[in-house]
Amino acid sequence: MPSLGKSIALAGVIAASGLSLSGCATKQDIAEAIAPLSERVATLESRVQANETATQSAAGAAQSANQRLDQLTPRVDTLEQQQQEMRQRAQKRPRN
Repeated sequence: MPSLGKSIALAGVIAASGLSLSGCATKQDIAEAIAPLSERVATLESRVQANETATQSAAGAAQSANQRLDQLTPRVDTLEQQQQEMRQRAQKRPRN
């Protein structure tokens, strides 16, 4: 006959094993726990994608504006030079 101490120890081990096994998470438990996080991640991913699209669009618009500016710069320089020459001619003419 086993001693009382061994029986209590054995009962404790069995009880602890039962409790630890019942505490295991199932796939369903994990899926339910992760669902809110998955939704948040999906929301953030879509926001990041929208920001990337907007950034690319803005970069394209900026590049287009820079190209137009590069095309206009020589024209503006020419007009400024012509204006300066006209002022110089106007100053050289005697006023009667």
